[in-house]
Amino acid sequence: MLTHLSIKNYALIEQLELEPSAQFNTITGETGAGKSIMLGAIGLLLGNRADTKSLYDESNKCVIEGTFEIEAYGLEALFEEEELDYEAKTVIRREITPAGKSRAFVNDTPVRLEGLRELGAALMDIHSQHDTLALGEHGFQLMLVDAYAANEELKATYRIAYQDFKKAQKALEQLQSEAAEIRKEADYHQFLFSELDQAQFQAEEQTELEAELKVLENAEEIKNGLQQSINFLEEPDQGISSLLHNALAAMKPLQNMGTVYNELHQRLDSVAIELRDWVKEAESADLEVELDPERLTLVQDRLSLIYKLQQKHGVDSVAGLLAIYTDLEAKVAKVTNLDDDLAKAAEEAELAEADMRKHAATLTESRTRVFSAICRELEVLLSGLGMPDALMSIENREVSPGPNGIDEISVLFSANKGIATQELKQVASGGEFSRLMFAIKYVLADKMALPTMIFDEIDTGVSGEIAKKMGSMMQAMAKGHQVITISHLPQVAAKGDAHFFVYKDTSAARTVSRIKMLEGWDRMQAIAQMIDGDNPSASALESAKELLEQA
Repeated sequence: MLTHLSIKNYALIEQLELEPSAQFNTITGETGAGKSIMLGAIGLLLGNRADTKSLYDESNKCVIEGTFEIEAYGLEALFEEEELDYEAKTVIRREITPAGKSRAFVNDTPVRLEGLRELGAALMDIHSQHDTLALGEHGFQLMLVDAYAANEELKATYRIAYQDFKKAQKALEQLQSEAAEIRKEADYHQFLFSELDQAQFQAEEQTELEAELKVLENAEEIKNGLQQSINFLEEPDQGISSLLHNALAAMKPLQNMGTVYNELHQRLDSVAIELRDWVKEAESADLEVELDPERLTLVQDRLSLIYKLQQKHGVDSVAGLLAIYTDLEAKVAKVTNLDDDLAKAAEEAELAEADMRKHAATLTESRTRVFSAICRELEVLLSGLGMPDALMSIENREVSPGPNGIDEISVLFSANKGIATQELKQVASGGEFSRLMFAIKYVLADKMALPTMIFDEIDTGVSGEIAKKMGSMMQAMAKGHQVITISHLPQVAAKGDAHFFVYKDTSAARTVSRIKMLEGWDRMQAIAQMIDGDNPSASALESAKELLEQA
């Protein structure tokens, strides 16, 4: 419940503090004093969009802060879902800067407006004079039936089955779409796959073939170069090997004549050994190089195929071709298994739909079971609210499965004797709508664990005993919920556990809205003024006293 409300720099409110009772709070005051402005500020706390035009002083920021006691309402999961720190005493703050930037905080942690709306919907139910329009909507009427039937668990179970059905249906539709594309391109994919499959490429093949091609294309030049080099080294009389042999023979006697000469001999001997090894490797390399026109043609053709397929598939390596080959192989295999996959996906979707419809039928049965009870209870309440001939009925039409089941609920209403019930939008007047909405809220209050309920002049257009009845009903609601009502009726105002008065203060250069709690004589005076105007008579004061005593 709301334990403290602070509003700074909003509309006509320069600064306002409110600490409502945990039970029934009434707010009164002259028209335009700022009662509905307070609701606008509370709406911002609950995630409504902000407007810089609503700033009292456009050079300063607007700050609205509400403190809520929430320990008894099981909201831990919601806080966890929104990644917020849960505290039994939770503070929600909304700030609007002069530049129009809006920020929201829950326990000093920034929160998105979507998250703030989720939390706000769990903390407060605000009925404004425009909210009666929702009563004519099928979604609201379905919510009424579900709340009355306590269908939360059934709805949760159904929604899991519905989501499973949607997933299975989406998987089937996606596979069907893919199948159409696959079949359309199956022949082309098969051709591309066969072309690559026939080629049987190896990962390092291109590099090896390009190296081999270079040798084959230059075989004659390579052999000539090797043979000439070997001849220069191995010529009997003038070759380097012969000369090196003679140099070694000349150095040999000197190797024992000092370290320097021995090292020189060894180095020369190493050169001779390296030269002999080089000659052997060159001779071996010469033997490996062949003038092979047939092999040259084969290598050229193979590389030509590689280059052609690389260009065709937009890759620059055999590895890229192999990746495409693997992808095509999967596509070809998928065509082969397509009918089996489609049959399996269709079966899974069918089973999921059957399960979903089974839970939908259970939900429909639970809803249908309470139609008569809802209508009877509302008719009794409406009779007490001055509509003794009111008749209610509820119809259900099966629709396509959706997140809330397969039911379209229509609440039908007649305010007059002998007139058949019809859709609410067609038969209810504004005053009838308000009383019907109030009766529904009264019924829902007993079914929902909502901390705070706020009514904005829901009692407009009623008076006398009906006004007393509405006040008594609000008192009853306040036993299980915090109730805050804005009212012009003395019969309602007198029944509040706390009575707040909103008024305009014109003592400064600019008008501001203020609020004060009324007690004792001040409260009786205010109620008397609601009965008889600014200067209430003695009888009005006596009536006000009587109303307070009765409350």
